[in-house]
Amino acid sequence: MDCSSSEDAKFYWIYSLDWTPERNRIVSASQDGRLIVWNALTSQKTHDIKLPCPWVMTCAFSPNGQSVACGGLDSACSIFNLNSQTDREGDSLASRILTGHKGYVSSCQYVPDQDNRIITSSGDQTCGLWDVTTGQRISVFGGEFPSGHTADVLSVSINSSNSNMFVSGSCDATARLWDVRIASRAVRTYHGHEGDVNAVKFFPDGQRFGTGSDDGSCRLFDMRSGHQLQIYSQQHGDNDSDAPIVTSIAFSISGRLLFAGYSNGDCYVWDTLLAEVVLNLGSLQNSHQGRISCLGLSADGSGLCTGSWDKNLKIWAFGGHRKVI
Repeated sequence: MDCSSSEDAKFYWIYSLDWTPERNRIVSASQDGRLIVWNALTSQKTHDIKLPCPWVMTCAFSPNGQSVACGGLDSACSIFNLNSQTDREGDSLASRILTGHKGYVSSCQYVPDQDNRIITSSGDQTCGLWDVTTGQRISVFGGEFPSGHTADVLSVSINSSNSNMFVSGSCDATARLWDVRIASRAVRTYHGHEGDVNAVKFFPDGQRFGTGSDDGSCRLFDMRSGHQLQIYSQQHGDNDSDAPIVTSIAFSISGRLLFAGYSNGDCYVWDTLLAEVVLNLGSLQNSHQGRISCLGLSADGSGLCTGSWDKNLKIWAFGGHRKVI
């Protein structure tokens, strides 16, 4: 399926995607102001939600797969119930709008196994924990507290082994670990990157996490010790500015592979132990023709979905790939 249009393509760049836990559906957010739910097996749309604000930057499925959340330049996180009725024009209405951030919402993720809890990150330098049922913000992480980020927060990842813990990545070139029970301060700050930290993702064991940055590298950190365990970076000549930026990352189920999307359309598959590139999906036939803006692994690890500014989503399997959008 293709999101192409006669209008300027910049309005249709895909910015974010997420899988349902049962692996057969994907939600994508694009700059045409639409939130689309796809059947990953048939490549058919199941829901097409027109958003009040077209500048959407993030989307997420609830754990039960019955709702989707999104956020962007409207500084809010909107929740849509996929089973709710539409208005007279056939558009879905938000069942809840979470307001309180003073900057754009860059990332949102539901707390594992909790359909009424969601964590957001924002350009206002904070993260927030929300009660979806009441629409109230439970906690603010950062901001006026000295241990918080000092620039826009771009990404969050919740520890699936301990959902009280989450990590955030920021334009201040750091990642920070937070405990939802202690909102007043970051548990730990992780240094090493020389540019914006665009992506963070917990390792499957919950003891480590990965980062992806504007400096062109991915890194692996030990959550508890704070030590940097590995750097994943390609040489791009003498000028570091030539290196494409890392936009998004994901780990395989075993953690042996790290998938990283880049601004030049490459998608490297890294061996996490050897820090070597196993495969570049960007070099394969029918690869993306634009920036890889987002990627995500299905819950069972059988499929990797990549989204791009070329207006396409693609699902990659170990035996090849299948274009979805």
